[in-house]
Amino acid sequence: MDDMMQLVGQFDLPGGEKKAEPYGNGHINKTYRITIEGVKEQYILQWINNYVFVRPREVMENMLHITEHLQKRIREEGGDPDRETIRLIPSLTGGAWVEDADGGVWRVMLCVPDTVSPQHPDDLHVLEECGKAFGCFSRRLLDFPAASLYETIVDFHNTPVRLQQLEDAAAADPCGRLKDVGEEMAFARAREAETRILTEAHAAGKLPLRVTHNDTKVNNVRLDRETGKAVCVIDLDTVMPGLLAYDFGDAIRVGACSAEEDERDLSKVRLELPKAEAFARGFLKELKGELSEEEVLSLEAGARLMTFENGMRFLADHLNGDKYFRIHRPGQNLDRARAQFALLADLEKQQEEMREMLMSLYR
Repeated sequence: MDDMMQLVGQFDLPGGEKKAEPYGNGHINKTYRITIEGVKEQYILQWINNYVFVRPREVMENMLHITEHLQKRIREEGGDPDRETIRLIPSLTGGAWVEDADGGVWRVMLCVPDTVSPQHPDDLHVLEECGKAFGCFSRRLLDFPAASLYETIVDFHNTPVRLQQLEDAAAADPCGRLKDVGEEMAFARAREAETRILTEAHAAGKLPLRVTHNDTKVNNVRLDRETGKAVCVIDLDTVMPGLLAYDFGDAIRVGACSAEEDERDLSKVRLELPKAEAFARGFLKELKGELSEEEVLSLEAGARLMTFENGMRFLADHLNGDKYFRIHRPGQNLDRARAQFALLADLEKQQEEMREMLMSLYR
């Protein structure tokens, strides 16, 4: 704890006795809440996991430039930059982070005041507010030069590469599990051409490069404690250049599915269109007038491809011996893969309904 308080002391925080305690339930970074005697504001101290993010300084460079841009936009719109985006607290030397004796990267952020994470993610109002939050995040960054950002996780949403990684895992078969997943491998291989839909559209100039969040779960939105209205988007570690379809698609994959990610009874796994519509309504309302018809329709493809990607990643990890995704019971990653593939099959059935819904909301 003494070492941690020495780290805290390197940031430009108000004076007063400081206390640090573990905060949140995240599995990637180490996170602590900092309270200061006599100071209303609270702060978050966080170590960036350099196994997941092998270049944590690039993560911080991205975050610094994005938050500076967002704060400028928020001020121009008459908003509150301390509530509507993350504010990094500078170090005493003016930097955005400090390093410990082992070269680890630490940052301090202001806790977004008077906000909570969504407690009822099945609530259509909550989903619409979350859609609004991510749509607003995207809108405010439309004029940011996305290509100037670092790609902190290379090929994170490159679906053809994810299929190749699955094939590599199958070829190696280090745990002898390939014999039990023939049906799942056939399902993935049958959709090889689908993997290139978004990458080819971008290469052809039909889909512009955007700033993407890449972790659009509802618990990465903060809602006003009293009104339940969206306030801001948090957890910016995976902000990178990408396609708008990635963010929309991953939100639908998680937020509009009828079952848990590792559901074994696949008859329970389906797309719940009212949930997808609620999120899309908030998302597209913020972006109205900014997107081409091609980009609006790409959002539907994003839902399918983000679901497909995650299914392939779970299946590859199962074949590789469960090295990436934490499991709590044997075969859990295979169950996750099967649930994702079941959701994808239902997304394919509802493809036209999704596309019509998106165009109707955007018009």
